[in-house]
Amino acid sequence: MYVAVKGGERAIEQSWDLLARARRGNPEVPALSVTQIREQMRLAVARVMSEGALYDETLAALAIKQAAGDLVEAIFLLRAYRTTLPRLGTTTPIDTAAMRLSRRISATFKDVPGGQVLGATYDYTQRLLDFALLAQDEAHEHGSREPLPGEVGADTAHDAAGVESRNAVAQGDVAIPGVPPIGVTPRVTDILGRDGLLEALRADGTDPEPHDLVHAPLFTPASRTARLQNLARGDEGFLLALGYSTQRGYGNDHPFAGEIRIGHVAVEIVPEELGFAIDIGEIAVTECQMVTQFGGNQDVPPQFTQGYGLAFGHNERKALAMSLVDRALRTQELGDAVTSPAQQQEFVLYHSDNVEASGFVQHLKLPHYVDFQAELELVRRLRAEHAAKYGTQDAGDDTGATVQNSQEAA
Repeated sequence: MYVAVKGGERAIEQSWDLLARARRGNPEVPALSVTQIREQMRLAVARVMSEGALYDETLAALAIKQAAGDLVEAIFLLRAYRTTLPRLGTTTPIDTAAMRLSRRISATFKDVPGGQVLGATYDYTQRLLDFALLAQDEAHEHGSREPLPGEVGADTAHDAAGVESRNAVAQGDVAIPGVPPIGVTPRVTDILGRDGLLEALRADGTDPEPHDLVHAPLFTPASRTARLQNLARGDEGFLLALGYSTQRGYGNDHPFAGEIRIGHVAVEIVPEELGFAIDIGEIAVTECQMVTQFGGNQDVPPQFTQGYGLAFGHNERKALAMSLVDRALRTQELGDAVTSPAQQQEFVLYHSDNVEASGFVQHLKLPHYVDFQAELELVRRLRAEHAAKYGTQDAGDDTGATVQNSQEAA
């Protein structure tokens, strides 16, 4: 129960003013624009879009600016805005096999059909502070130049990892053996599936009707579609810690990154008046397929099983962590014992949402005067009973009385 605070409205308005000043910072420093955030903080934008469950780079950048860089707060803002939007229709499942790739790697095979595409990544940097960035002046920072390979706007046909060859095939040039057109890059997991070493997909090619967390609450045990939808919106740090725990022995998994893909995929809808799919645009996504050894059982021979992760934008760490946790949550359905936190559906799914977690934790800052007074009286009574039973003096009585008198005086 909360109680009203006298004069609270004026204090809150003053707090808003201070917040605006704190967000702006030194007025002598040029303000950071939404466009700058969108174009230069793409990894933060991708996380906010994924966990905010709304694909809009500009709105995600706006939320980051409004939240002064607090990504969890920005996610909250974006998700709150999303609840005001009408649902106009449902898209068909995106085809990530036809992804227009900007990055594609596999940790399981050195040579894969279509080649390894390193793309733009921090994986091969030394993680040393680049003080040259600190020294750049305003003119250089915003000067025009040709985009570097792997940057937004770069021609992926000139990537050194094989994309040029795929473009040549797509344009009708002489075909290169083993190099498919750019839109038909096969999955690395297809190699394992071809040899019967990877769990088989549905033979009829159909998928179950996906769970909709927006319109239907989550209950455990949850279907895999519900779990994946929950994990896609889940907090990256929480999933990262759980995924890490499975590798340290809390899950007995030894996963391999079968394939990680980053690129753009077409989004399609099927209007009722047309009856066939039309392309309405494309979105950038990150996909991860993790493969893990499975010892088999009386019905299934030893093979590799999959964990899956998908996130908006360039969001590699999130997709990796999501795929690890997805595989851990499949433990029971694969016939293994649930022994670790990452394998427990209720623990993972009900604590992965940073919007809900943040709200519940931060509500402790709100007034709890009545609740605390009740507990204060209870502790005093228990202390009095303890003193009467054991013959000890309650040293806190005078302090408690002083606090109570001060509150009454106030």
